[in-house]
Amino acid sequence: MSFEIIKRDTNIDFVGMRKYAYVLSAVLLLAGFLSLLVKGGPQYGIDFAGGFNVQVKFSQSVELDKIRMALDSPALTGLVVQDFGDAGDHEILLRASFSEQTANQVREAVNTGLESAFPGVTHEIQRLEMVGPKVGADLREKALEAIFYAVLLIATYISGRFEQKWMVAGLMAAGLASVVYVLDFLNAPTSLSVIVATVAALVLCVVLRLKYALGAIVALIHDVMIPLGLFSLLNKDVDLTIIAALLTIVGYSLNDTIIIYDRIRENIRAKVSPSLDVVINKSVNQTMSRTLITAGTTFVAVFSLYVFGGGVIHDFALTMLVGVVAGTYSSVFVGAPILAFFKPRIDVDEHPAPATA
Repeated sequence: MSFEIIKRDTNIDFVGMRKYAYVLSAVLLLAGFLSLLVKGGPQYGIDFAGGFNVQVKFSQSVELDKIRMALDSPALTGLVVQDFGDAGDHEILLRASFSEQTANQVREAVNTGLESAFPGVTHEIQRLEMVGPKVGADLREKALEAIFYAVLLIATYISGRFEQKWMVAGLMAAGLASVVYVLDFLNAPTSLSVIVATVAALVLCVVLRLKYALGAIVALIHDVMIPLGLFSLLNKDVDLTIIAALLTIVGYSLNDTIIIYDRIRENIRAKVSPSLDVVINKSVNQTMSRTLITAGTTFVAVFSLYVFGGGVIHDFALTMLVGVVAGTYSSVFVGAPILAFFKPRIDVDEHPAPATA
């Protein structure tokens, strides 16, 4: 006898609950957006803002205030001192915006200040990273473009696969890419270019009735903005590892969405009901066991990284944890129910073909 988490005859009205889901998503997105607005955007790490990070390990616990006083020197202006990792590790992280000092000068200033202030405590610089402001700005622009083009190509693929509109989707993608190129040529900020092109993509999906692409794009924007908003609320840095996590979330969420879309398409072809709402609910319920098993195993693996992986990948794992939950939620409550806004009637034969398992 096979084990099932969700019984085959389960009939949860996901489409009927979409209004509540949209309210919850709107509250979460609004909280994150307001935080980003008040703080002038994400708090960028040295990868994007430029500067240096120094990870120092002590032989015993030391007070952060004493470290700040010990490192108050012209070579380390604007220094931020914070705990790093578990309390028993006795590690701290030093951060500062970019200065004219070289890596060797920063290392020497840190060693000199700590040795004079804590003569009986040994320390070791385990990591020192420096990024120039020009390189950081370039990386920030490339990261934004990477996320935008990933979503754009996904929309093209979804439209072609599920609606057989390769030509229309291709022309839309080429047009939006051209918009970004022209705005870049006019020296418009990359963030503005990406926002304008994303809004244009959503409008075109509605006008061209690319309903599957619209659902996928909205779900992916939802899954990217939720972790970004959370990081803004928690005053955490956004760096290259976080961008890698966001791109991973985009792929994970897309996989879930495609599974549900496949089942919706099969049930439409099988003509299981003349109502699109019924078809969507039936499809989501049929794939729920698979969705929960995939999300659950992924969550357990990422949670292990979060707990045991150490401070270096702590923020990456946190982003993935939030992304797995948001991605699963959006596939079920955002991406699929959006199709219900397009209300074609499905003709039903007297003897409908069965949906594939």
